[in-house]
Amino acid sequence: MKKEIIISGFGGQGVMLAGTLLCHAGMKASKEVTFFPSYGAEMRGGTANCKVIISDSTIGSPVFSEADILMSLNNPSFEKFYPAVRDGGIVFVNSSLFSVCAEDYNFEIIEIPANNIAEECGTVLAANLVMLGALVRKTGLLNLGALMQSVPGLLKGKKDLWDINKKALEAGYNSADSR
Repeated sequence: MKKEIIISGFGGQGVMLAGTLLCHAGMKASKEVTFFPSYGAEMRGGTANCKVIISDSTIGSPVFSEADILMSLNNPSFEKFYPAVRDGGIVFVNSSLFSVCAEDYNFEIIEIPANNIAEECGTVLAANLVMLGALVRKTGLLNLGALMQSVPGLLKGKKDLWDINKKALEAGYNSADSR
């Protein structure tokens, strides 16, 4: 198994945190991982994306031209990166902010109302983790436990955020059942 993933959004939406968390969880699951971040000219509000590879075998390069999975937190990021998704791939979109007509594309589109779910968890800032939870559930890439175990290590010194982030991951994971 080898999956090439693009996570995209505006700076401040937690794109890098989602990618890093995915990599840490992959390592906990004894997978090979790579993380390749890319920032726009501005941090908060500018574009941000990262490319993640999770594999059962050695990864030769962190660079790829076609993705198996795209997670887009906003429409401009979707528009920029959907051409890189392989036919038959999976695209997760934050349907709280935009919608996509699945019939127009050669990949599966899964709409997750991430902002709405994150607000129910306590803060819209956790929309990235709602999306990540849904991604893990729908793809079977990793298990929820590996993600949950990785949260404290990434949010050192921010113990007050552990519970809300775990709640958002679980809510996203459970929301994927109905999609």
